[in-house]
Amino acid sequence: MNAMQTPPPKVSFKEQMHLAREDAILQATCRLLGEKAFDAMTMDDVANAVGIAKASLYKHFSSKEELCCAAMVQILERVQAYLAGLPAEMPPLDKLRELVRWSLERLLANEMPLLPSRNSTLRAVLMANKDYLNGLVSVSDQIGGWITEAQSQGVIDPALPPLVVLYTLYARACDPVVSFLKEGGQHSDTEIVDLVVRTCFDGLSAR
Repeated sequence: MNAMQTPPPKVSFKEQMHLAREDAILQATCRLLGEKAFDAMTMDDVANAVGIAKASLYKHFSSKEELCCAAMVQILERVQAYLAGLPAEMPPLDKLRELVRWSLERLLANEMPLLPSRNSTLRAVLMANKDYLNGLVSVSDQIGGWITEAQSQGVIDPALPPLVVLYTLYARACDPVVSFLKEGGQHSDTEIVDLVVRTCFDGLSAR
């Protein structure tokens, strides 16, 4: 007979409110990082977006770097969840296309943080964060596997180093072409995504 399991401790209402506010802070940070990027974003911007005092914000995160690092970790978790949800039987090239499409849709919705510049203090913080690095390695390994599989099938040029392909796909998540087309007003969001996916995978050569 199995011993009775101890039920998990109940989360207090205060703790629930704390977690809910923290999630709202991270969501607002992701949106602001998509709109402004790290260097231009301030803690005041985040506090105003959430509707809390800046002092309350500092109860959750002690610095802008710590806050943005947590937001980037959350984004990686979303990417991992999206990749895990793709059908296992889907061809690798189709998985890569869907990933790029999803990334572009997040970019248009200002939900995809712009990558920090090489001299940004955020980059140094991210490189020292185990959760971020582990998530990045996990995502990169999974995408890299699809790239090499697609190359073995001849649908991606096997002469290209897989790392070049990986970085090219990552770059679409912060592609300035998206904002240029959006500001031009000649294409819908769906058309913009279709056009960028097409140029990413099919190039500029006439078919």
